[in-house]
Amino acid sequence: MLKASYVPYRLDFNFKALTSRGALPYKDTYFIKVWNPDNPDKFGIGECALFRGLSAEDNDDYEVALRQLCRCINNGAKYDVSDRSSIMFGLETAIADYQNGCVRTPFPSDFSKGNGCVTINGLVWMGSVKEMAQRAEAKIESGFRCVKFKVGGQDFEQEFKLLERIRENHPPKNLEIRLDANGAFTKDNALERIKRLSQLVIHSIEQPVLPGQWDLMAHICAESPIPIALDEELIGCRPMTDKHNMLRHIRPAYLILKPALCGGFSGADEWIEAAECHNIGWWATSALESNVGLNAIAQWVAAKTVTMPQGLGTGSLYNNNIASPLCLDGELLKIAIENKWSFPEFKWITTE
Repeated sequence: MLKASYVPYRLDFNFKALTSRGALPYKDTYFIKVWNPDNPDKFGIGECALFRGLSAEDNDDYEVALRQLCRCINNGAKYDVSDRSSIMFGLETAIADYQNGCVRTPFPSDFSKGNGCVTINGLVWMGSVKEMAQRAEAKIESGFRCVKFKVGGQDFEQEFKLLERIRENHPPKNLEIRLDANGAFTKDNALERIKRLSQLVIHSIEQPVLPGQWDLMAHICAESPIPIALDEELIGCRPMTDKHNMLRHIRPAYLILKPALCGGFSGADEWIEAAECHNIGWWATSALESNVGLNAIAQWVAAKTVTMPQGLGTGSLYNNNIASPLCLDGELLKIAIENKWSFPEFKWITTE
């Protein structure tokens, strides 16, 4: 019978991380491990990547639920964490890692063996227009052919001029531009802004208005000259019938899958199944996970043999990230098998 324990961990950003929800000085996360008591040195590990302020499960009893899960596992009792997306994400990773030899390979493929790569987009973090322009050019110079910008967090005219300047310097044949509004547009200005942005040959725009407005989002999808991708709209939508109903009603062009936010890997797989039924595209995106969560998402998506750029991080956000074999070569995320995992001396919390 497997045993389980968990530990909280605070990730410290190595730069001023501005988002549409304010500045983030740090990111709290949790790790969970599972092992056989007959061989405690071999364990599977996963990240319960709670995203405060965005996760539907962000509440005061989160750690209580994590402790209860470990207690149930340790006592051989039944448990259900289907309503705890990030806990499901961490537990699925830990169990898959354990089942595949406890070597941080939850989803084996050529990629996990160091023989493949995942193409990713370059993310331009929010900042002043000057800072964003510099960051975008740095991404492009380093080899990214797909760059994603956050829009809606500042003066729209300034954002438009920034994107216009980027497009003037980098034509569509050389650079794919993706946008993410994080729900910042409104019923009154969404389509007007999207139509203006379409002049710049934009690949897609994520979540133009806040989630939960199915009729409005359906109208925008039908009228928008830019393909619309759903992101936050997926959070908290669990039953398969609800997934189909939402996609049938809104009919987006793409889904953005964050496994830690949309039901773990099993939930993300359900979204892919539903998307394929409705002829909707998708790509995966990380959500500020440490290298433990990022590694799991990268291996999961690599095992699906995708070709379009994924929205994965690079592991460089934090000054105390977990050392891992993940590495970046231009726009290609790879696993350098000569590099090893290295974990701090965690004080694991065990419950009986």
